Amino acid sequence: MKFIDEIEISAEAGDGGRGCMSFRREKYRPHGGPEGGDGGDGGDVVFVVDAGLGTLFDLTFQRHLRAKRGQHGRGKGCDGAAGADLVVRVPPGTLVTDIDTDEVVADLVAPGDRAVIAEGGRGGRGNRHFATPTNQAPRRAEPGLPGQHRRLRLELRVLADVGLVGKPNAGKSTLLGAISAARPRVAAYPFTTLTPHLGVVHHGDEETFVVADIPGVIEGAHRGAGLGLRFLRHLARTAVLAHLVDVSGVDTTDPEQDHDAINAELASYGSGLEQKPQVVVATKLDLPEARSRCSALQSALARRGIRVIPVSAVTGEGMAELVAALADAVRAARPRVPAPAPARLSWWPGPATDETGGAIDGPLRS
Repeated sequence: MKFIDEIEISAEAGDGGRGCMSFRREKYRPHGGPEGGDGGDGGDVVFVVDAGLGTLFDLTFQRHLRAKRGQHGRGKGCDGAAGADLVVRVPPGTLVTDIDTDEVVADLVAPGDRAVIAEGGRGGRGNRHFATPTNQAPRRAEPGLPGQHRRLRLELRVLADVGLVGKPNAGKSTLLGAISAARPRVAAYPFTTLTPHLGVVHHGDEETFVVADIPGVIEGAHRGAGLGLRFLRHLARTAVLAHLVDVSGVDTTDPEQDHDAINAELASYGSGLEQKPQVVVATKLDLPEARSRCSALQSALARRGIRVIPVSAVTGEGMAELVAALADAVRAARPRVPAPAPARLSWWPGPATDETGGAIDGPLRS
């Protein structure tokens, strides 16, 4: 299955049905009067988050979404049936934007989230609604209103706690495979990773967090170099960035310069990526000359108050320290708020009070 993370579609809700103009004509009922039924409302286009989806691939075959229209009203007071809603499944992390107005229509994150993307038109009223004492036989009925029609851009932004960022061949995929059960593609050439990969990392007995590996970023990416900044959108929802710097000397000459170049690209992209907390990781410590280059990088960044964690995904050196540092950073960036304790009510002696000491008037409330 192809990884599709951006797509443009059109969504058209159903039109409302026409109201009916009809009069009651039955034997022995000479004054039956108007009896036109109302038109049914048009169906909505609804997006629902499905946790089983990880890409927008399914929508590539369904670029035009159209809900059912409402049926027209009929005689004898029969109202038209409402049009059925069109329910479309989307993956978690889908951002829906109106192309014409650049308005964010919906940000669908959690499984089960629902959003009405296009509203159906209201059905028209039949002539029975327009009868008055002075106009007892109205020859008027309303047409149904048209459904909402929108051109939409869907962007998928993966949900992860930690995002791995760095130059190509910095060891991001190897690191993800070492700390999680994910098995991304690993090879000794640039841009091996072409799509984001997710892995769940366990820290301790109960704590877990999700790490996202995106394709490498190179200098000049904001001008379209390499894979450009297309995949940096997937870091927008992360709480922490793990900035990987290759200190082996095989594919780079100056680790400090690589570190600054990636941060410059993050700042050029915007969306607050440059303000996210970072954990700087020196990779490939098992290769020759890596330790001396790592010491130079640590000394240079220590003058800026930045800590560097040296690791080797091959030998496992420093991996436990790295996982602990990432878990601490995620915990600090996304603190867990304890559930509020239920209010305790006191009725004796004196007036009722809640746990803040305020008086409660009237009967007991839960």
